[in-house]
Amino acid sequence: MKYKITERKYDLSIDVNAVADVIAETQYPSGEIPWCRGQKSDPWDHVEAAIGLSTAGYLQEARSAFEWLAGVQLEDGSWYAAYMEGIPSDKTRETNMTAYIAVGLFHYYLITGDRVFIRKMWPTVKAAIDFVIRLQAHGGEIYWAISPENKIDPMALLTGSSSIYMSLKCALALSQLFGHDMPEWKKALATLGNAIQNKPQQFNMTKSRFSMDWFYPVLAGAITGRNAQARIDKFWKKFVIENHGVLCVSNEPWVTIAESCELSLALSSIGNYNLSEIVFNWICDKTFEDGSYWCGYTCPDMTIWPQDKFTWTNGVVLMAADAIYNLTPAGKLFSHRFWNSSEFSSFNGL
Repeated sequence: MKYKITERKYDLSIDVNAVADVIAETQYPSGEIPWCRGQKSDPWDHVEAAIGLSTAGYLQEARSAFEWLAGVQLEDGSWYAAYMEGIPSDKTRETNMTAYIAVGLFHYYLITGDRVFIRKMWPTVKAAIDFVIRLQAHGGEIYWAISPENKIDPMALLTGSSSIYMSLKCALALSQLFGHDMPEWKKALATLGNAIQNKPQQFNMTKSRFSMDWFYPVLAGAITGRNAQARIDKFWKKFVIENHGVLCVSNEPWVTIAESCELSLALSSIGNYNLSEIVFNWICDKTFEDGSYWCGYTCPDMTIWPQDKFTWTNGVVLMAADAIYNLTPAGKLFSHRFWNSSEFSSFNGL
């Protein structure tokens, strides 16, 4: 069942249903959502696309996406890093990919209040988060992955660990629905937050040229308040091309729609909605004829690359719009104020 966001009284510069349609039309009957038809799916981007479906009111399709994940979950709680129409194509088991289902399901719950579905999915979430915290180092950072040869890769990525921080918050929120205390999860969240805030040397610094390493700690709520604003200010000129968007990496002239929308989300998360809307509006005309969004383009020559219509890119466009325009009750998902509010403390009554 779909509800029509476009009937709400907002002056949106995007066609919500057209953006969601490209995700729904790409989704396989099994529920799996590949990057685009003929390409791989991965658990993180699959969930990002499912979040886009939930945001647009495509709730049956979103549930199908989560049920597909539950069906292919491994015995240790993880997922493989890539699938091709349900067949594993990369048997690496990555922690940030595994944890992200908690974000997708809490987002779904904020929109629907559907405890029955969340209860059905709870064992999947619990197994996934338990897998992730087993790969937490003594310093609090989360190791990146287990290789296909079953060896732990001790590299810790700041972007990945920040995403896991958000996933742990959402997993704990879901646990509250059913009265589960989860002290090990709470400890993992606290030590991970401390690592992100105070121990940058414990993360692989070769990734610092990627813009996600800049704003993900803010987006996830691991860095908040004045420190969050200071971090945004410090690296703005390194990654942002005014009137265009956010570079994927600082040393390449490639602006991506996803990173631009995620920066917009990060700005919304700290309450800077004016700047968030400005950044979002930079990319609102970067669409194909059907209203779906480009992946990215080179700047200043404006060469669209690649030409594919990626589901996860379109998913995060909808997330950014929701955070700015409050299209759904999940628009507050990344808001630092929400997580520290009395509303969240009593959210079981939502």
